[in-house]
Amino acid sequence: QMELKESGGGMVQTGGSLELSCEASGGAFSNYTMGWFRQTPEKQRETVAVLSWNDASTYYSNSVKVRFTVSRDNAKSTVFLHMLNLEPEDTATYYCAATTMIIATRSSVFTYWGQGTQVTVSS
Repeated sequence: QMELKESGGGMVQTGGSLELSCEASGGAFSNYTMGWFRQTPEKQRETVAVLSWNDASTYYSNSVKVRFTVSRDNAKSTVFLHMLNLEPEDTATYYCAATTMIIATRSSVFTYWGQGTQVTVSS
């Protein structure tokens, strides 16, 4: 049973940056493809970024391409989401999740989920 814990959320102004972290425990982290998702009460859950278990494949939603970068440190069992040039539209609760699929964008195939971290971008 893998457990995921996000950190790094907070409040920033438009144009600011944040780095989210997600630390895994209780599983073979290097075997899992990791994803970042976000959700607000008004919108459906959005797949933000996905990084395959072997670092070979990535996915970014069109809304965050160029601005966000996903990376991982298998030695620390941690996946990161580097967010630059943040916009008010990026305000959401951000979740990390893990799947054994090589690459996936549908949240339904991700097995393990963190509790989320809030990101608020003020205009």
